[in-house]
Amino acid sequence: MASGVKDALERGRSYAFYCLLSCTSVPAFGAHAVTISTPVRLGDWLADRLATPQARERDIYVTGIQWQSARERTLQQGARQTLLDQIGYLSGPDVPPQAEREGLAALVASRRATGRVVLKRADPRWLQANPSDDPILDAGDAVAIPERPSSVTVIRGDGSLCAVPYVAQAEALYYIRACNPDAAPDWAWIAQPDGVVQKAAVALWNRAPQDPPAPGAWIWAPNRDSGWPESLSIRLAAFFATQGPSGLDDEGHGVAPEQPAPAAAVPQAAQFRARDLPVTASDWGTAGLLQTPTARMNEAGEASVGVSVTSPYTRYNVMLQPLDWLEFGFRYTDISSQRYGPATLSGTQSYKDKSIDFKVRLLKETAIRPALAFGMRDVGGTGLFSGEYFVASKRTGDFDWSLGVGWGYLGARGDIPNPLSVFSDSFRNRPASDVNVSNSGTFSRGYFRGSISLFGGVQYQTPWTPLILKLEYDGNNYQNEPFHQRFTTRSSFNIGAVYRVTSNIDVTAALERGNRAMLGVTLHGKLSNIGTPKVSDPPPIPVAMPSSAASSSAVPAPAPAANGYDWSATARNLEQQTGFTVQNVYRDGAQLIVVFDQVDAFYLEDKIDRIVTVLNRDAPPDVRAFRITLRSRGLPVTGYAVIRDTWVTNHTRALPPIDRQQAVYTSPPAIVPDEDMHRADVYEGSQKRFYVSVGPAYQQTLGGPNGFVLYQISANAYTEARLRRDTWLAGDFNLGLVDNYDKFTYTAPSNLPRVRTYLREYLTTSRFTMPLLQLTHVGAIGRDQYYSVYGGYLESMFAGVGAEWLYRPWGSSLALGVDVNRVRQRGFRQDFSLRDYSVTTGNVTLYWDTGWNGVRVDLSVGQYLAKDRGATLDISRVFRNGVTIGAYATKTNVTGAQFGEGSFDKGIYVTIPFDALFTRSTGGVAAIRWSPLTRDGGAKLARQFTLYDITDKSNPRNLWFAPPSAAQTGPE
Repeated sequence: MASGVKDALERGRSYAFYCLLSCTSVPAFGAHAVTISTPVRLGDWLADRLATPQARERDIYVTGIQWQSARERTLQQGARQTLLDQIGYLSGPDVPPQAEREGLAALVASRRATGRVVLKRADPRWLQANPSDDPILDAGDAVAIPERPSSVTVIRGDGSLCAVPYVAQAEALYYIRACNPDAAPDWAWIAQPDGVVQKAAVALWNRAPQDPPAPGAWIWAPNRDSGWPESLSIRLAAFFATQGPSGLDDEGHGVAPEQPAPAAAVPQAAQFRARDLPVTASDWGTAGLLQTPTARMNEAGEASVGVSVTSPYTRYNVMLQPLDWLEFGFRYTDISSQRYGPATLSGTQSYKDKSIDFKVRLLKETAIRPALAFGMRDVGGTGLFSGEYFVASKRTGDFDWSLGVGWGYLGARGDIPNPLSVFSDSFRNRPASDVNVSNSGTFSRGYFRGSISLFGGVQYQTPWTPLILKLEYDGNNYQNEPFHQRFTTRSSFNIGAVYRVTSNIDVTAALERGNRAMLGVTLHGKLSNIGTPKVSDPPPIPVAMPSSAASSSAVPAPAPAANGYDWSATARNLEQQTGFTVQNVYRDGAQLIVVFDQVDAFYLEDKIDRIVTVLNRDAPPDVRAFRITLRSRGLPVTGYAVIRDTWVTNHTRALPPIDRQQAVYTSPPAIVPDEDMHRADVYEGSQKRFYVSVGPAYQQTLGGPNGFVLYQISANAYTEARLRRDTWLAGDFNLGLVDNYDKFTYTAPSNLPRVRTYLREYLTTSRFTMPLLQLTHVGAIGRDQYYSVYGGYLESMFAGVGAEWLYRPWGSSLALGVDVNRVRQRGFRQDFSLRDYSVTTGNVTLYWDTGWNGVRVDLSVGQYLAKDRGATLDISRVFRNGVTIGAYATKTNVTGAQFGEGSFDKGIYVTIPFDALFTRSTGGVAAIRWSPLTRDGGAKLARQFTLYDITDKSNPRNLWFAPPSAAQTGPE
């Protein structure tokens, strides 16, 4: 009872304390802030102000200049009160002591909301040159021009402030330890003097590169066990970012620290220069040490291609990181001590083993807990190198430690009994690897069976950043190698070094098994960062205010016609700015509507802005909104509604958050009756009837018995005759120039109708081929349903007719498609000849854009070209720059023996939009696909034009896609 009364009294005292703080009056902002009386551009105001003799005598700190919006002040007052409430109502056993909470609350309460709005830059000349980032100051706004401070201020947990003299390039931990040598924070929140808040990792387990605090920065870095929640830290840092630079008096003059830390207590700033934990490839391509994996992962979007040589193995690795917790890829292993097959088939070529690996992170690393991952090596291949493992990794500064347990190849030392044998004796022994290719590719052979072994090691980042050292204990004793080989080893430890030649090239050298040298090279980089400046696009037109649009001299305003405006000049300018085909321009009341067809670009946001810039310049002042409709192959797929005044305001001045409004809205496409499109006041563009594209082409086959790489370089011509907007004849013609297909003599065996295993015959019979000659018609049924009918030579191996129906509600994450095709096998010359085999094939496909991390899942069920029936699962992840990483697998009603080597169809692919590769905006994608084998089971018709792709612009996230420079500033 006494305890309860005491708690109640304590809560009452706290409530009264925080209420008193929140009601106490303090100045709204320092006296150095000048209140604006009449509207003016900030750039102009600053240019005049900084040119005065008084300003020249001061050490003006341009970085700390503040625009304080009167309207924004109200929002920040609410944020301040929310912060005080959170401090006051913290409860539980792990919260900070009452005295600390009261001290921090007193600090917050002593400061009022300023209304500060973050500026891109505060330099007046830059603002004048970039009017879209230059705010218009309203009456009641204020501008603060501080002097350069000489300190950085650390906010302690009890609300006291510690000002430390500024040291150039010193990072946050330097100032934190200068105030408290025993401080042990994991994270620091830095409110820079320009108002930007940064979160920095500062502990041994997570330290990473960071921007050093600038003079006048605020730092909040609670200790690991302090009890301050992260949400409060975020709010506190955001609040102090509005307070302007620290270390200033009320007049904006810099003041020296009141209690500078003793020189002996201040550590050397260089001791706290943070570096990233380097994640490098193992011999197997996965993130790891040498022979062993670690629990480390690269950032999402990373890809690597590498080769490592350790006699008798040469490994060619390709690894992808679609998600930050998932790594997968494929590998070819050259075994120099084993021939591929009979000399009559493969000559002296050594054996090539194909395999797929994956690794999944199960737990993230924390201050106490290591990262934990599970992985499998050589999944679904011959199993010559198959193994499963769990591995943990823990970082301590420049050292990264790992320890794991492995089965199979990773645990071949077998010095520990399998703990799973307590559940079944079947776990005691592991079946031998199966080199019979007809049985390879299954998922039922001996996983987690047999004795196990520990493995692990350490990676050290040397003081010289490009050099990384590695030491590991190998769980394999190399006495049970493929093809019954046994290797002599002198040590269970491997030691090596990685030299980072550039940020994208690593060279590794090591001594393994105590008697074998290893050399490896890895090329790596982030696919999600691929992007090319659009220097070949036309320069954008400056944004004009509606009242001045008519005076623009760049392009004359549309001239009044008998029945309205003549939009022909506007249409020409729209096509020049976007590359799109203008189909119609017309006015509907206060709206101006533009219809585009053949939208040939991936990044639409810039194109929409270019369109609106032209329309805003040319449209009469009484037009209040623009409606943009995008068509693809004549099908209306999406629309954008633009509020004119809001868009112009957003593009001609910087706004405080309270005044920012959305100007562009994604909407269903406008469907206008055809008869309305022939009115006299409607501009109707002409249709481009013919399209030709000529360029080089390349194709290859990998890992076959006739040679590891068989290739052809050819000249390719793609043509289209557009009979109507919704009907076209497409042709693809190929002339082989250089190849080594004279070595291609092997035709794979098959127990199914040969629908794909005649690959050699199709590639080598004729140098001139016609892979495609197809007539296609598409149409819409209402707003959400689409259809297509097509016929001709549909792909390189099959000709016929087909139809497709797609139900894709606008804005929905789900779509359903059905395609049915009656096809016949083509002649090997890929001309107009046909063979006897025919089949009815088709699929029902469910498309699901999950909305989670750009992940899409496609599931199709149907009959395949070899008359087998089954399902295909395709899972992919798309990044903001449009790069897609995916994998697929098909399982049908044929047995593994019938299917042959591989047991089922599977593959990995990467697609890159041409918009990310070229200097001019363009549509289309470059596709890189890998399948371990070409088999007849699970083979789909390679349809050229699918309705889901044609209607892809209906994806509501199209404006989310952006080149890397823009994507890095927006939400992921």
